[in-house]
Amino acid sequence: MDINSYIETIDHIDSYRRYGKIKRVVGLMIESIGPAVNIGNVCYIHSTNGDQIMAEVVGFNDENVLLMPYGQMTDVGPGSLVEATNKPLMIKVGRPLVGSVVNALGMPLDQSQLPLGLNYVNTEQMPPNPLMRPRITEPIELGVRSIDTLLTVGKGQRVGIFAGSGVGKSTLLGMIARNSEADINVIALIGERGREVREFIETDLGPEGLKRSIVVVATSDQPALMRIKGAYTATAISEYFRDLGYNVNLMMDSVTRVAMAQREVGLATGEPPTTKGYPPSVFATLPKLLERTGTSDQGTITAFYTVLVDGDDLNDPIADTTRGILDGHFVLDRKLAEQGQFPAVNVLKSISRVMPQITNEDEQQLATQMRSYLSTYEENYELIQIGAYKKGTSKAVDQAIQLHPKIISFLKQHVDEKCSRTEAVDLMKTVLHGGVK
Repeated sequence: MDINSYIETIDHIDSYRRYGKIKRVVGLMIESIGPAVNIGNVCYIHSTNGDQIMAEVVGFNDENVLLMPYGQMTDVGPGSLVEATNKPLMIKVGRPLVGSVVNALGMPLDQSQLPLGLNYVNTEQMPPNPLMRPRITEPIELGVRSIDTLLTVGKGQRVGIFAGSGVGKSTLLGMIARNSEADINVIALIGERGREVREFIETDLGPEGLKRSIVVVATSDQPALMRIKGAYTATAISEYFRDLGYNVNLMMDSVTRVAMAQREVGLATGEPPTTKGYPPSVFATLPKLLERTGTSDQGTITAFYTVLVDGDDLNDPIADTTRGILDGHFVLDRKLAEQGQFPAVNVLKSISRVMPQITNEDEQQLATQMRSYLSTYEENYELIQIGAYKKGTSKAVDQAIQLHPKIISFLKQHVDEKCSRTEAVDLMKTVLHGGVK
């Protein structure tokens, strides 16, 4: 036993408790005189009724500390004590947590006790060194035909799911969570309506999906900081399992609401608004968050981030920034949803940037052929619908018209239907080369 190491540890222990006091509260922001803290530290605000409200240091104004609370500010007034912890937010993670639904601070939503055998992890980590990231070389089976064949995803790839409201984002995430070959799913529901949380867990995810998932929930009524921390907590949980060697699926619905929460924090701390009112910190935060997922020496995090597009406008600043960071994007088309095609993935507007590296030449040729037929039909859609196109004018258009019903039937998939990647590729061959009903 090395007694000197213990003596050295004791010498570095800070046995003092440091306090400050609230000077003013403006909107979301609490300003206090003291204590001595750093950015990102957690503090406890002592309310007049004896409760302790967790808050985080988000900035400084001259000598004053700027804090944002994790909970509701009740019974807080001028002079209320602010206690420093000198620690960032830590959550407990471990294998026993699988199958649980937790809040942004990692505590069970059903108010039960955390299971034993968990480890503390910091919610804010640095992205892996780019040279330490292995290349993506292996496909991951998601169990969704249109994606596995035409938009093949690799283990460790990060994909954006771009869609307006009500076109099936949650349903698609539920299908991936149930059917994917990943070891563990981590699902972050950020800024969701309270009604949708239980609906997603019981209907879209189901018991089969939940038993190998951890769901992190931060509903829209919670403070902005809780919504941001929900995203960081889900990412930290994914990183923990990746470092144990698991292949993890991280699904975040939605990254747009994380950006909106960061906008609230940025504007409250005095940042200038820029594009569509988003302050610069939003565009600095997104890459830091999204780059944390992907491959590492131990395991992989395959990430799916849903992005809400206002009025189905894909040039929205958050959609545009996210698309530039990620390794591919799936566009869910309202027009296809209205026609009853689910999942409503518009394969012509979607892309998987790593597909050429993880699929063989035959699979790429089949995907190119099917895209070509879809594109030809789309280009001539109006002529075909009004009867202006005469059969025999173009061989390519004739083939596209003949195969179109079969291709659409192939792209449609019932929510409860499971299809392996091998079956999907075989079915695509049959559709393109005859024999399909």
